[in-house]
Amino acid sequence: MTTKFTEIQYSRPDFEKNLSDYNSLIGEFEKASSYESQKDIINKINFLRKEYMSATNIVSIRHSIDTSDVFYKEENDFFDENGPRFSEVDEKYYRALNKSAFRKDLEAEFGAHLFVISELVTKTFIPEILEDLKEENRLSSEYQKLKASAKIELDGKTYNLAGLSPLMESSDRSLRKRASEANSNFYVENEKSFDEIYDKLVKLRHGMALKMGYKNYVELGYIKMLRSDYTANEISEYRNLIHKYVVPLAKKINAKRKEVLGLEHMFQYDNLYFADGNPKPKGTPEEIIENGRIMYNAMSDETSEFFNFMLDNELMDLVNKKNKSGGGYCSMIPNIGAPFIFSNFNGTAHDVDVLTHEAGHAFQCYSSRHFQMTEYYWPTYEACEIHSMSMEFFTWPWMHLF
Repeated sequence: MTTKFTEIQYSRPDFEKNLSDYNSLIGEFEKASSYESQKDIINKINFLRKEYMSATNIVSIRHSIDTSDVFYKEENDFFDENGPRFSEVDEKYYRALNKSAFRKDLEAEFGAHLFVISELVTKTFIPEILEDLKEENRLSSEYQKLKASAKIELDGKTYNLAGLSPLMESSDRSLRKRASEANSNFYVENEKSFDEIYDKLVKLRHGMALKMGYKNYVELGYIKMLRSDYTANEISEYRNLIHKYVVPLAKKINAKRKEVLGLEHMFQYDNLYFADGNPKPKGTPEEIIENGRIMYNAMSDETSEFFNFMLDNELMDLVNKKNKSGGGYCSMIPNIGAPFIFSNFNGTAHDVDVLTHEAGHAFQCYSSRHFQMTEYYWPTYEACEIHSMSMEFFTWPWMHLF
């Protein structure tokens, strides 16, 4: 029985023991004289990795829910600093896996895709970039904290970035403009900090790529995304198709919007599609979630089981609030076999988008939770958005509820 997320007890794992145990298991794997022995060791390694991944993901989720929580900030800092050391042992494990004398048997048991992933991962790490990876984590967390720190004053009220979004879609053009300017001013006021983080990350990542023998970070970045057969050539062709087909369509849509809104000139803040405002979700966040239950119950037995599991175990934190990180994502807690959905409901149509899009990721993850290999909880980045976008289409017949 899954424990509710709010009731999960967290304590920092014994990191040094975990590393020592992991290294010992790799040593046993390399010396194993049979397929059965290596299979047994892989299962032990998977258990160890699941425990570690669960701890890091719980910390990451709770830190993003409240970036002002001192305890989880310190835990997040701990994993930022030590996570690359665990990744270093991961890479060692994948190298041992690739060299296994029983690889064909292991492929038959766990799937050939495991070895596609393992071969890609071994191309993303060398010991010389360990400190760079720690700094990359630190800068990424600094960026997250900076955006979550927004306290934007407008018309006597204080907003964070997500909270300002509804005003930027107001049917009142004057309010739209002022909200958009207030949003932009936050970035202007923090321009130096944002630019420094960006500049450091670009130079850091380029430097890592050069240390590893790549021409630039683009080459390394593709491999880090585990792109096994989706290359820069396909991306280039995709850009050409966007230019050929999507850009002309976007121009037609914008011309129609200009006509519908009755504007002589449209500006960046005129992000409306209807004169009386963009569609807004009906009801409170609680009512939206309850209608989500109705929808997923009606869609299929599988989606019904999934969504009720998410609700019953409090595996969603959906509403925008003070000190919460922006955006939305789906994470996974392996040791309880549960996905987690994070978002920032703010009274815009995006609330419904999240309930469908991130639920698509979560349903895929929930459906994959039985796999032995942690590598199979998620598809690679070539494929993961197929599930989320498909769910948006599957839910269309129930949009009247929202």
